Amino acid sequence: MLEAEILPQAFSTIISWYRKNRRALPWRTNRSPYGIWLSEIMLQQTRVETVKPYYERFLRELPTIEALAAVPDDRLMKLWEGLGYYSRARNLKKAAICLCKDFGSKLPAEYDRLRSLPGIGPYTAGAIASIAFGLPEPAVDGNVLRITTRLLADASDITLDKTKKKFTELLREAYPSGEAAADLTQGLMELGQTHCLPNGAPLCKSCPLRGLCLAHQRDETDCYPVRSPKKDRKVEEKTVFLLHCGEKYALCRRPNRGLLAGLWELPNTAGHFTAGQARQYLEEIGIAVQDLAPCGDAIHIFTHVQWQMTGYSASVQEPHSAFFWKTKEQIHSDCALPSAFRFYSRQIK
Repeated sequence: MLEAEILPQAFSTIISWYRKNRRALPWRTNRSPYGIWLSEIMLQQTRVETVKPYYERFLRELPTIEALAAVPDDRLMKLWEGLGYYSRARNLKKAAICLCKDFGSKLPAEYDRLRSLPGIGPYTAGAIASIAFGLPEPAVDGNVLRITTRLLADASDITLDKTKKKFTELLREAYPSGEAAADLTQGLMELGQTHCLPNGAPLCKSCPLRGLCLAHQRDETDCYPVRSPKKDRKVEEKTVFLLHCGEKYALCRRPNRGLLAGLWELPNTAGHFTAGQARQYLEEIGIAVQDLAPCGDAIHIFTHVQWQMTGYSASVQEPHSAFFWKTKEQIHSDCALPSAFRFYSRQIK
C-alpha cells in the first residue's frame, strides 16, 4: 500500500480513536493559544504527570501573555524550579515580550510568524498552529517519527534533520484542517505516549493502527525507528558545599551563559575532594570552617553531561562576601535551585 493511501486512512483512524479515548488533561480544557503554547513548552522532554501541577500553578500566577512578559526573572525561575531545561522558561518570557511589542499580546495564527518567536521551533509552531488555530501543520517529534516509521516501515535515521524534514512534508500533504487538525496532532501525541511506546515493546494488540502498520504486519516493530548511536555523555566530577552560618546558607549565581545559565546554585568546584582537601579548599578561599562533614554523593544526568558529585556540609564562622547568604525560608520561596542540586538542597533545614 502506498504512503499516499496509508496516511489518510491512518489519520482518520487516529482522529476517531482520539475522540473516544483522549485523556483528561488540563491543557485540553484550557484551549487558549497561550495555554496550548505553555503546555507544549513544558512538555518538551518532560513527562505529562510531572507537568500537570507546574502548568496549573504557572497559569494561576501568570494567566496572560502580558503577565508572563512582566514577571521578574527570579520569580519565573522559581515557578519553573524542578522542570529543568531552564532556557525554555527564559525563551517563554522573551517571546511574551515580543508578542506584547509586535503582535498585540496575542500568538499569531500563522506558522512562519510563530517560528519567528524565541524558543518556538518547527515542532512547537506546528503544535500551536494545528491545536490552537486548526491549521494543517504537523508537529513532528520523536512520538510522530516513531509512529510513522513503523507505520510505513521506513528505515530512515530519525536522528537526522533531513528525516524530520521529509516526514514533516509527507504529513503536511495529507494533514486536515480545523478541529480535525487539532485532534490529529493530539492523537499522534497520545498514541505515542500510550501505545507506540518509546521504551519497551509497542502495545500493538490494542493499537488502532495495527491493521495499517507495515512494521506490525511484517513482525518488524522492533526494527523501527532507526537511530544512529548516541555519543557518550561527558562525565564531570564536582564537590558541592552546603555552607551554613547560623540560620543562613551560601548560594552562588551561575554564569549568564552555558548550562543552567543565571540560576542559583550551591557553591561547588571541579573534582572530588577528600574531607581534608575540602577543608583546605574552603580555607584557601577565605572561609573559616568550624565543622565539616560528608553529606553524601549524588549523580545528575543532563542531555550531554553527567555530574558525579560528592558533598560536604560545613558550618562557618561568618558569612563570606563571595556568596549570597539566604535563610531556609528565602531559599524555598524565592530562589530557584536546579534539580541537579536537589539531593543537597533537601538537607537545608
